[in-house]
Amino acid sequence: MLVARRGQADFTVGPSVLRLVGLALAIGALGALVALVLVDLIGLITNALYFGRLGTGLPSLTGQRLGLWAIPLPAIGGLIVGVMAKFGSEQIRGHGIPEAMENILSRGSRVAPRLAVLKPISSAISIGTGGPFGAEGPIILTGGAVGSLVAQTLTLSAAERKVLLVCGASAGMTGVFGTPVAATLLGVELLLFEWKPRSLVPVATASLAAMAVRMELASAGLLRPAPLFPVPPHGVLPAGGMLDAVVLGIACGLLAWVITGAVYAAEDGFRRLRVHWVWWPAIGGLVVGIGGAIDRRALGVGYDTIGAELAGRLAVAALLGLLVIKLIIWAVALGSGNSGGVLAPVLMMGAAAGGVFAPFMDGGSRGFWCLIGLAAALSGVMRTPLTAVIFAFELTYDANALMPLMIAAVSAYLVSVLVLKRSILTEKVARGGVHVRHEYSVDPLEALRVRDVMSSDLATLYYNQPVARLEDLMHEPRSGRAQRLFPVIGADDVLLGVLEAHDLDPLEWGSAQVVGDLARRPIVALPHETLREIADRMIAYDIDGLPVVDGQHPPRLVGLIDQRDLFRAQVHLDTQEYSRERILTRRNGRANVVERESGAHVD
Repeated sequence: MLVARRGQADFTVGPSVLRLVGLALAIGALGALVALVLVDLIGLITNALYFGRLGTGLPSLTGQRLGLWAIPLPAIGGLIVGVMAKFGSEQIRGHGIPEAMENILSRGSRVAPRLAVLKPISSAISIGTGGPFGAEGPIILTGGAVGSLVAQTLTLSAAERKVLLVCGASAGMTGVFGTPVAATLLGVELLLFEWKPRSLVPVATASLAAMAVRMELASAGLLRPAPLFPVPPHGVLPAGGMLDAVVLGIACGLLAWVITGAVYAAEDGFRRLRVHWVWWPAIGGLVVGIGGAIDRRALGVGYDTIGAELAGRLAVAALLGLLVIKLIIWAVALGSGNSGGVLAPVLMMGAAAGGVFAPFMDGGSRGFWCLIGLAAALSGVMRTPLTAVIFAFELTYDANALMPLMIAAVSAYLVSVLVLKRSILTEKVARGGVHVRHEYSVDPLEALRVRDVMSSDLATLYYNQPVARLEDLMHEPRSGRAQRLFPVIGADDVLLGVLEAHDLDPLEWGSAQVVGDLARRPIVALPHETLREIADRMIAYDIDGLPVVDGQHPPRLVGLIDQRDLFRAQVHLDTQEYSRERILTRRNGRANVVERESGAHVD
């Protein structure tokens, strides 16, 4: 008799996580270096094309002197990206983060090696020629590709490969922005699709390793030390300012709706064009060039522009113009299939929105409200409120902003989930036929135990029963559902074995004389075990049901559980979710249950 018990521990993590932690250290350091090389490559291309010089620093494109000659540059970059996608890999088109999500959800966290080369090069060309994108999306996909490639050289499960992919992605984000906590949270809120020590600890380790590399490079004078956007400390907001943070959060939630709609309206528009998709990035690039001629601050990654916003150096009129131009050219360029990220553009547009609202706010400078708008827009667009708050803090180290940041980010998140079915990232994945809810909750199979769903009304067989009597059982009418597993018992209901339904066929009896000769060794369940343990056991042994015993020696049969009983966990969860009741009310001085509602409506 076999009882395969998992135990009642809070977590399922085992010593194998230590191996992942060791790999995460190496992937974190490598991911940071790869990310920084990509940023340098962007700087190299930008300096060469816009300023005619050699250099790897990211220059401000507001100082370029090409004039109208700058208009075709993004189109040329888009054409190169289109050709690379045509003859290299179509996965280089787009944001970067949705592609990482798709690799996790539908490809077993396996990233093609050529994608690790083509994605950073195509993104560097796209952004370096003026594309209005952030580098972080491609960096996240490239870092994820590094983690996936390391994992693919080892004997690992798909779940372990996923962890290492996210390790690389979070390391890449940390390497560029110097935000290890936000990068870890991004992995949890967006890419891991779980919250387990097996995944959280390695991802945090990789982010911290990447930060250590970044600090070493900064101490050597090769990088700007954190925070990336230093701002003067802001005072504590008055109560009226907290209410204003709610208003700005709601506005940025609506802005997230506009941003998402604009991107996919542009994508749908390009799909209606009667030209091959290889030309779409060039067409989008031409729109970028025209927009850049109107406002140069909208071109490129725009880290300098974000810094100017947070420092309060841009007037309200300039912020409003930047918001409109950036939104148009970025949505068109991204919808065309060009290669670039969403994070920096969203930060820029959110900061601009906050600055536009600043004159109407109670307390705080224009730069302060730019910071609040930055986090709120990030929360609304990417549906990552915790990441948005910590990311804004790690970019600025402004502790006094934490409370209004949380207020605005949560408000924007609430509006976004109410007005948008999917985020800008999950919409792209869903259009590819893959969708998963971004809601974490207790597994319904963990909520119930075997004793809550097992069947006690069942047919049993006796060990010494002649096999000839089995024919009577085959033709005996039984009410209720069909039974697929028949426990074999002895005196005092002691379980001695089991027979499956096909064992009742005389063709299977051979020379057997009594039922005990046919009985199989039972794999059993205990009444206090969770349904998750039972489901795992059924999968491990490829069986449909288990006899339930009392756990004593010798074990006595107390019931039977099969796959159909597992569905009761979902029924239990639905009852808790959708069945409403008023428990207490006052009637004649007594407390009574007065109202119940039930339904299957899903908000």
